[in-house]
Amino acid sequence: MTVTPSNFSIQQTIPGTRRSNTSVIGVLRFSFGTMGSGKSTQALQIHHNLTHGGLNGALCSMLDRKGARVSSRLGVSAEAVVIDPEVDIREIARNGGEVLDYLVCDEVQFYSPTQIEQLAEIVDELRLDVFAFGLLTDFRGRLFEGTARLLELADVAEAIQCEARCWCGDRATHNARVVDGVQVYDGELMVVDDPAQAPDVRYELRCRKHWTAGQGRPDIVLD
Repeated sequence: MTVTPSNFSIQQTIPGTRRSNTSVIGVLRFSFGTMGSGKSTQALQIHHNLTHGGLNGALCSMLDRKGARVSSRLGVSAEAVVIDPEVDIREIARNGGEVLDYLVCDEVQFYSPTQIEQLAEIVDELRLDVFAFGLLTDFRGRLFEGTARLLELADVAEAIQCEARCWCGDRATHNARVVDGVQVYDGELMVVDDPAQAPDVRYELRCRKHWTAGQGRPDIVLD
């Protein structure tokens, strides 16, 4: 799924000209997917490419299992600016007067609606490109507050094309929270799948049918 408002014109930018060319517009791009769809991997790749292309930007994250980093399940990671609920992201973009060229923001589903609005302001006022990555829905099957605000404000919202799969082989659409082997539909919103912090909690990718039914992979019984 790709949502692209028709009243926006996305222009190519030339490294090193953003600050001096006020006609260049920034873009707020939201890429979403389930866990395991490669969100953090793409965030790391974009940051790497732009940095090596001569641009000055920031890689941001919140509640990454590695701490002050963006980490991919493939084992790749990089240092990142930690975004907590009190951070004004506009100050990160202004960078003490040396305005950045871009922001790459991972785990944006955890950002507050106010912080999402700050991302939009950064694009409109400072003319930065903002690349945001995150989940659409939580383990309850409901939009995160940050995600909902992003869908309302983003210039481009697009599903990541690397589809994850349910145990049955169908496309995974939901992230199920499993506690002591049983899927749950309520509880604290922000629980990271880290055995050191929550040893009885894990997350599984499921299609809508098996998420609704609360059904995990059947046990395999050997003769």
